[in-house]
Amino acid sequence: MTIAEDNSYRASTVKRDRRTFARVEQLDRQILEVLTEDHPQSVRHVFYRMTNPRLPEPVEKSDRGYRHVQDRVVKLRRSGQLPFNWISDATRRGFHTYTYKDEADFLRRMMGHYRADLWRMSDYYCEVWTESRSLAGVVEDDCQELAVSLYPAGGFSSITLAYQSAEAINHYARGRPVVIFYIGDYDPAGVLIDIAIERELREHLDPGIDLNFCRIGITAEQIEQYDLPSKPRKEKDRRARHIQETVEAEAMPAAILRQILRENIEGLLPQRAMEIARVEEQSARDYFKAIADLRSRA
Repeated sequence: MTIAEDNSYRASTVKRDRRTFARVEQLDRQILEVLTEDHPQSVRHVFYRMTNPRLPEPVEKSDRGYRHVQDRVVKLRRSGQLPFNWISDATRRGFHTYTYKDEADFLRRMMGHYRADLWRMSDYYCEVWTESRSLAGVVEDDCQELAVSLYPAGGFSSITLAYQSAEAINHYARGRPVVIFYIGDYDPAGVLIDIAIERELREHLDPGIDLNFCRIGITAEQIEQYDLPSKPRKEKDRRARHIQETVEAEAMPAAILRQILRENIEGLLPQRAMEIARVEEQSARDYFKAIADLRSRA
């Protein structure tokens, strides 16, 4: 086959594979339905939902399929059909310096940030670690609501991040058992990352601290329970040879992932802790507002 014939063949193949307008509309509807049902989600979470072969318009489980879903998400956001805040992206952040016109402005803007200590009466100290920043973006709101620190490892974590976490544990645990919930991929690298994080943390913890490091996703049991999409391991990867099929953490529907995390965290909190904290927070915010009003009239 000549180069010209090869190019002609490739062009015809792309043309045949190109989705019609009706098929693109159907894919858009599927994306909107998934995100209306549960948000925020990362693009990769949405992509895995779109690979479901039972959908009217599934996408292929490949880099090409991911790029197509990514492109449709961008177009839906820019067209106004998909709210921007329904997609999470913790991989990129801005850095801001906040200023205030006076003391009253500061109090009014800050009073919403006041949080009661949910864990004051708990028998445990809790943190959450994720393998990637994209996963952290999906569970960030839940961690904030439940007042637990969140650490995105970004793969095999830097020793600095583990040191910072250990220093926080040493300061805040106050003799209580420490529970760390971890979410990461189920693949030859992923099943070693949490082991490395735990080992690095223990290097810097004060003597006597009782650390319980728990992988709550992804596990072999979850892959079977939720029928998560998998792919064969890379032949050249010599790590964790018992892992034959690999599953990314984003293959778990975001709603289920958050539910698993919340149930585990809430299981460590005293009864009615959230209810009591909300009452205390509202009382404090009313107090700050009253002071701000006085400062405005001064």
